[in-house]
Amino acid sequence: MRKQRRNFDDEHEEHIDESWLIPYADILTLLLALFIVLFASSAVDKQKFMSIMQSFKSELTGTKIDNHKAGLSVQPPNKDLPDQEVKEPKPAQGAAPGPSKEETELLELKGKIEKFIADSHLQADVTLQDTKRGVEITFKEVILFDPGKASLKDSSNQTLDAIIVLIKTVPNPISIEGHTDNVPINNSNYASNWELSSARAVSVLHYFETKNIAKERLQFAGYGEFKPLVPNDTEEHKQVNRRVNIVILRNS
Repeated sequence: MRKQRRNFDDEHEEHIDESWLIPYADILTLLLALFIVLFASSAVDKQKFMSIMQSFKSELTGTKIDNHKAGLSVQPPNKDLPDQEVKEPKPAQGAAPGPSKEETELLELKGKIEKFIADSHLQADVTLQDTKRGVEITFKEVILFDPGKASLKDSSNQTLDAIIVLIKTVPNPISIEGHTDNVPINNSNYASNWELSSARAVSVLHYFETKNIAKERLQFAGYGEFKPLVPNDTEEHKQVNRRVNIVILRNS
């Protein structure tokens, strides 16, 4: 009887095998790490997510990560370092160059002439435009000449003098070009509209010369009726076509 009781006590005192707790705790730890990684990856970009997954794989498998900077601890650059070099942005390759000195001067001249035309209330008879050739000033016949004549009207001197002062601020060549309507000339002074348009251009050229515009800068042309701005179908349109252009030419 005593022997049986002793055996029962020995069996009762034996401990239950708890070795399963170790792998169980490891699994819980890995699951916790996995959830932490998934939570962290939800707030990062794709590249950082891949770095996190590589780190996680390395921890689980014991493999080495080729990039020593990959992983969870990506240290951002310290922008507060006092001695950190600040690099100036480089100009973009192939950027369009700025305007040349000539273009700047012509633009300024155009602005001054526009102001003069507006201040003198000449918009109805003098127009201005910037073309590929240069800055082009167009005078209607009425402001410079009497019908059928090529001598400058005395009243035109003041307007031309103001334009000449402005033109002297640039060294560009000047082309003076005469135009007429398609009505045949009917006087003994000019055989055709060619002669009339040319004579008017020459009159303006000689006036510029008397105001000390260098001769080598000056040239003239007479186009007659063959470069109209509008059809010569009304008297108003004919007045538009009877004109003299003063073009401050571009050098290139």
